[in-house]
Amino acid sequence: MARRTKEDAETTRLQILDAAEHVFQTHGVSRASLAEVAKAAGVSRGAIYWHFENKIDLFQAMLERLRLPLEELARASEHEDEPDPLGCMRELLIIALTRLADDPQTRRMHDILRYKCEHTGELLGLRERMQALSIECDQRIAKALGNAVNKGQLPIDLDCSRAAIGLHAYLEGLEANWLLVPNYDLAAQAPALVDAMLDMLRNSPALRLGRSASLTL
Repeated sequence: MARRTKEDAETTRLQILDAAEHVFQTHGVSRASLAEVAKAAGVSRGAIYWHFENKIDLFQAMLERLRLPLEELARASEHEDEPDPLGCMRELLIIALTRLADDPQTRRMHDILRYKCEHTGELLGLRERMQALSIECDQRIAKALGNAVNKGQLPIDLDCSRAAIGLHAYLEGLEANWLLVPNYDLAAQAPALVDAMLDMLRNSPALRLGRSASLTL
């Protein structure tokens, strides 16, 4: 009975997350109410507060669900014993772009994140969480790039901190622009777009240590 109760609770939690995605995309995160989410999920508001402290907590859980499928590859690229960190990173980035193109749930979440989310009112705290996630992402990318440098896959004088910022911004720019104007086959173009990023790391003089003041993440 206890196991069944746990399974039921997880099912309800997933129902709420699924409903929240649709409600937030339709109304925007700041204008959507938890009552609307509850109605769409077919549960009471109490059920939502059983699983989530508030709207920010609910949104955070949605973000975690978005990034969890890619976490294994991300960790592999960051691990110092990984023999092919750059290969793991390349695969990770291609999968990220391909999922955006091919998976409706991923596309819906990115659309909410980039175009339906105002950091105002009750969502002011979300800005701080998003800033923390962005900083963490830059740091993890820099670590993976450092592993690739140590494995001889990238130039020994690569400024990993600056390269991480550029790589992160390039990927987010691709995603945001394609969501706004999806006028090409992103999944088909993903390998070439990712390789363009990696070519930048290998060949750009502006990403070399000593070019100007080095960044520390």
